[in-house]
Order: sequence, then structure tokens, then C-alpha cells
Amino acid sequence: MFKIATWNVNGIRARQAEVQDFIEREQPDVLCLQEIKAAIDQLPVWLCQMEGYWCYWHGGKGYSGVGLHVRKATMLEPPVFAHPDFDYEHRIATVRLPQAVVASIYVPNGGKDFPAKMRFLEALDAYALGLQASGIPLVLCGDLNVARTEMDVHPKEQKPRAIGQLPEERALLESIISRGLVDVHRRVEPDNAELFTWWAPWRSMKQRNIGWRLDYVLASQVLADRLASCVVQREFGTSDHGPVVAAFDL
Repeated sequence: MFKIATWNVNGIRARQAEVQDFIEREQPDVLCLQEIKAAIDQLPVWLCQMEGYWCYWHGGKGYSGVGLHVRKATMLEPPVFAHPDFDYEHRIATVRLPQAVVASIYVPNGGKDFPAKMRFLEALDAYALGLQASGIPLVLCGDLNVARTEMDVHPKEQKPRAIGQLPEERALLESIISRGLVDVHRRVEPDNAELFTWWAPWRSMKQRNIGWRLDYVLASQVLADRLASCVVQREFGTSDHGPVVAAFDL
């Protein structure tokens, strides 16, 4: 089994014990983290000295940032980590594995600079198209900050002109998925109208499951056809996002 997990931790220093517990419990082959909000010299020492994992951190102080952990049992030699040239504000890191190229992604929210969000999504679309043309399997993981459809937003949160629900954002997300990718969580639960990954941190929204689905595992068809499971762990951790864990029978 090949397990990929993605989690927007909303600050690695605030969530370090939870991340450690999560890794020890789930033992993912690949762990994609977003919104780490820390430069390398601010990271808890154990994170990059953890036995059993290669790690790559791409972040700055107090804002944005992504990370990748790859299990050494899955990749015996140090893997090649990188970030595409369209990256800015430490929002995407990639790793090339025998199974696929895996990307940890934190798309801009768009509230302060919506055109920048659209440019990032357009570049991500071109990136996915390029890998599709090369025949290299791809897994895009992370907080894409777009609710794919109306079903991906709780009825109490649906707002026609809210950023994250706009038609132009959704069109770009659909274009990215059309590059040979599958929204694996929706493949598992196509009719679940209560499938969310982010909840506003007030009025017990998480406990009441009044949220949005913003966090995705988008996998090339060759991998999606071997999907065994995909779950969101809403009740785990204190981040406003829940971890999403996908397992593939490889």
C-alpha cells in the first residue's frame, strides 16, 4: 500500500506535537504539509532529524510555506525535491518518486490579491499539462483554496460571490483536473454532501461540520485506478483544516 497524506497545519510550531503523533500513527509514504509559517531555522529540530523520513521545507517566517516528508522505506536514496519556477511566497514544493511526481501546494486565498491567485492556478494548470504530455504520473496535494462545486460548501456557507466559490476559480480547478487527474476523494464519496476539509475557527463550525472542501488529492488516472481509500480526519488536531489521507494499492 502506498499512502499519501496532506494537511494544512496552520502553523507547524503550534501543531508540532500533533504532526509527530500523526506521522507515528499513519506512517504515510509521503506527507505534504501546508501553511507551515516558519523558516528552516524556526522548525522544531526533530522534524528534519526524524528517523525514517527524508524531508524538505520551503517556507518563511510567519506566513505561507510548504513541506514534504518521504518515507525512507519507500525511497532508499535521497529523493529530488524542487519547486517550479512559478512558485512565489513558498507555495509549492515537489518530489520525484518512482511512482509519481508529488506536489505539496498552498494556493493563495485570493482575498488580498485575487489576480495573483488566478495566475498561480493558471501556472499550476500549465504545469499539470506539461507532466501529462510527458507521461509522468502526477499527484497534486494540498490546500487549493477553491471549493470545487456547490456540494463542496455547506449550505450555510454558500455565497455566490465569495472568493473560493467563484465560477472563474472553479473553471481553472476543473481545467487542472482535466489534465489526466482524478479527484480521488470524490471518487470514493461521490454523493457525500458533508465532505469538508476546512471549517471557520468560530461558532463550533468544525464540531458542527459546517465547512468547505478545500484540500485535495488529485492523482493521475493510472494511480487513481489503484485507489484503496481516501478519508478526511475532521476530528484530529487543532488546525482549521483536517488531514486528508489517500491509500493506493501499488
